[in-house]
Amino acid sequence: MARPRIKDVARHAGVSEKTVSNVINDYVHVSDRTRQVVREAIDHLGYRVNLAGRHLRKGRTGIIALVVPELDVPYFAELARHVIREAEQRSLTVLIHQSGADREHELAALAGFASDFVDGIILSPLALTADDLRERAGAPPTVLLGELLEEGADHVAIDNEKAAREATEHLIGLGRRTVLAVGGRDAPGLGTAEARTRGYLTALAEAGITHRPDALLPVDDFRMPDGARAVARALASGMRPDALLCLNDQLALGALRALYEHGLRVPDDVAVVGFDDVEGGRFSVPTLSTVSPDKAAVARVAVELLLRRIEEATQSQEAHSPTGPGVQSTQDRVVAHRLVLRESTEGPGA
Repeated sequence: MARPRIKDVARHAGVSEKTVSNVINDYVHVSDRTRQVVREAIDHLGYRVNLAGRHLRKGRTGIIALVVPELDVPYFAELARHVIREAEQRSLTVLIHQSGADREHELAALAGFASDFVDGIILSPLALTADDLRERAGAPPTVLLGELLEEGADHVAIDNEKAAREATEHLIGLGRRTVLAVGGRDAPGLGTAEARTRGYLTALAEAGITHRPDALLPVDDFRMPDGARAVARALASGMRPDALLCLNDQLALGALRALYEHGLRVPDDVAVVGFDDVEGGRFSVPTLSTVSPDKAAVARVAVELLLRRIEEATQSQEAHSPTGPGVQSTQDRVVAHRLVLRESTEGPGA
C-alpha cells in the first residue's frame, strides 16, 4: 500500500492541501474544528510528515550533534536526555558523540566531522583553546557548554564561581572551618574546576578562614574512584576535615565511601556537598547535598541559540554573503542553579 500523501489527507478531510500544511505546522489561523478534522484524517490514514524532505528543502539535514567528554558520566547522560527532548520538539535529530576530552576529537567536532551531515553542534569542550575557536572559519554553527573560552561562539552555563561560593558558605554557616575542595585547582584558567575553586576560595576569604594549599585535593579524573582516593590520601596524611566541597557529584559519592571506610560519620563528623544533582545522589546513604544546575534550561537555551545560528547560516548561503543578513553578536547565557540540601549536610530526614 502506497504511503499516504498530504493530498490524500486533504481529500479525506475535505480541505485544501494548504490547510493540511497549516495544521501540520501548527499555524494559529486555523479553526479548532478544522484542526480536529485534519488531525482525525491524519490518524485515520496513518500519514507521517516527511521530515527529511522538509529539512532538505531548507538546505539542511535536520541533524545536530551533541558532543560531550564522556557519555557514562551521569551529568552528561542526563543533559543529553534534555537536549534530545528539546530537539525532538523542533523536529530535529541529535547525533551524540563522545570526545573523551581529547583535543583532536574536539577539533574534529568543531569542524563538523569533515562533512556536511550536521547543521550545527552543541559542544562541551575540555581540551580546546581560545586559539582553536579563532581558527574555526567556515565551521558549522556551534554553541559551547561549560566555561567560556572566548567571545567566538554562543555559550551556555551556570555561574560556577557563584555556585561554589554559595555551597562553601553553606558549609561555613554550619560551623565547619576545615573545608577541603575535592578536585580543586588553584591555577589560572577558564575551566569549570578553576571557576568552582575560585568560588570556594572567595567564600573562605570572606569568612576570614585562612586557605591551606593542601586543602585542595587534586584528582586525575572526576569519577567516584578519584574522589575516594583523594579523600583517603588526605585522611592518611593526618588531615581532619569537617567538610568537603566536591566539584562534582561523582567525586562526592566516592568521598562518602572513603569517609565510611575510615569510620567518619556524614554529616556529624564531615559534611559533604557535591555539584550537578545527578540521580545517584538522591539515593546514596546519606543523600547528597548538591548544587543543582537547571539542566533543562541549559538544553533549551543551547538548542534555541543553535537554531538561530543555523537560520542565519542558511540566510547567508541564500544571499551569497559571508556574514548574512541580521547576524547578531555572540551571546553568553547564564542559566539558573540552586543549592539542594539533603542528608549529607542536614542530617537524617533532610
